[in-house]
Amino acid sequence: MSPLDYLLPYDFSPLTILSYMFLLGFYGIGIVRMPADERPGSLRIVTFVLGVMLCYGVMQTRFDYYAQYMFFVHRGQHLILHHIGPILIALSNPLPVMRYWFAKISPRWGLALGPLGRVYNLLQQPFIALFLFVGLIYFWLWPSIHFDAMLSRDLYWIMNWSMLLDGLLFWWLIFDPRPPAITSSLGYGKRILILAVAGVLQMILGAWIVFSRDMVYDVYEVCGRAWPLDPEVDQFLGGLLTYIPPAMMSIIGILLILRRAMREDGKYTNHSTNLEERAS
Repeated sequence: MSPLDYLLPYDFSPLTILSYMFLLGFYGIGIVRMPADERPGSLRIVTFVLGVMLCYGVMQTRFDYYAQYMFFVHRGQHLILHHIGPILIALSNPLPVMRYWFAKISPRWGLALGPLGRVYNLLQQPFIALFLFVGLIYFWLWPSIHFDAMLSRDLYWIMNWSMLLDGLLFWWLIFDPRPPAITSSLGYGKRILILAVAGVLQMILGAWIVFSRDMVYDVYEVCGRAWPLDPEVDQFLGGLLTYIPPAMMSIIGILLILRRAMREDGKYTNHSTNLEERAS
């Protein structure tokens, strides 16, 4: 195979390609049309595009073939869809671009988007967000459900899209750039607690896979593996990818939130002190 062949879709999905094209076009046109003083910096733009392209790469390149025939590659695919890609997108803070587009929406469209906003607010409740984030991982890795998802094209796409969309919702809740001191965004203490609980629960699942003595996911025996790798090694590597990297993502997230909290604590403390002095 030529290098170009590896970049072509294994399972061509017009909806997936159009979705990514729309997202990049939405973002790019928004940046071009925004006032120069409101545009995000080049680092944030690169971070956003990198996050989007990583997600695209594991869904619409040859990588997707290996993800369907090797368990550890599948776990790498979901690591990107549920963690790395959404984290990069959230850290790039596309909020100014989103605000620009929503400011252009007519009141009629605003009324139509109202129900979606209520659903979004419900999904961003801390307990619900945590339950969905960890629950989807457990759900799709439940052996019988995983078996069906890997053999059904429709279920396979639902699985991947649900992981991506939930990852975007969760990491946006965690890295919401609005300061809790002056907005309704989630407090930093709650964000840290959510990350800690999510990390522990993912470690438990990963450890179960790593230390399981039986073949948990025999669907790869039924379909055959892309490479002549020992089944126990494949499962062990997949368990490690479920165990270690997600826990590291939680730790990195906690450190970033602590850094932001410390920086903003002094900023808004000084701001409130100045307001009190002026009032007196």
